[in-house]
Amino acid sequence: VSVATYAQTQVIAHRGYHAIKNSYDNTISSLINAQKLKVYGSEVDIHETSDGVLIAIHGMRHRDIKNVQKATFDEIRSLPLENGETVPTLEEYLIQAKKSKKTKLIIEIKDQLTPQLETDIVQKTVDLVAKYNLQEEVEYIAFRPFVCWEIARLAPKGTKIAYLNGDYSPQYCKGMGCAGIDYKYSRLQKKPNWIKQAHELGMYVNAWT
Repeated sequence: VSVATYAQTQVIAHRGYHAIKNSYDNTISSLINAQKLKVYGSEVDIHETSDGVLIAIHGMRHRDIKNVQKATFDEIRSLPLENGETVPTLEEYLIQAKKSKKTKLIIEIKDQLTPQLETDIVQKTVDLVAKYNLQEEVEYIAFRPFVCWEIARLAPKGTKIAYLNGDYSPQYCKGMGCAGIDYKYSRLQKKPNWIKQAHELGMYVNAWT
């Protein structure tokens, strides 16, 4: 039974489940939709605004704002998304995440403008997760090796972290403090031996999207 459970495919809703009427990616509604489906996890992308607020949004651009990291939270919040929702904060996401522990929150910390800002966003994220006592319900992913190192340094021991970029071996990722690799499926097709290596190292393997 334990082997079958370990081998079972786990579905993660990318930016939440938003392929539904009146929803939009990285919103509270997309998280609620994923929770209703009871999938393993719901992924969310986190940026930090110029005034230090952690927000859930995928890219740098939001409406007329070209770079959300250089805009204030109030400027971003004043521009609604296509479905009428506003860009949520990470804290609002965590409040909703706490309502359903069956669906884990997979937090992707996006690249920031400087290493100092990356350390800052990691610390703030880890602190907020601790504030809501969600350490066991949150996993982390990142494209930047430095962000993975900082999560491993600042988050509780045993926190699940996976590297996204696809350019490092499982052994290297384990040395960064990662518990898994989370690579584009085409990368894993070219490097199928990395799947075996990861499993032999006790690491998990995710493929996107």
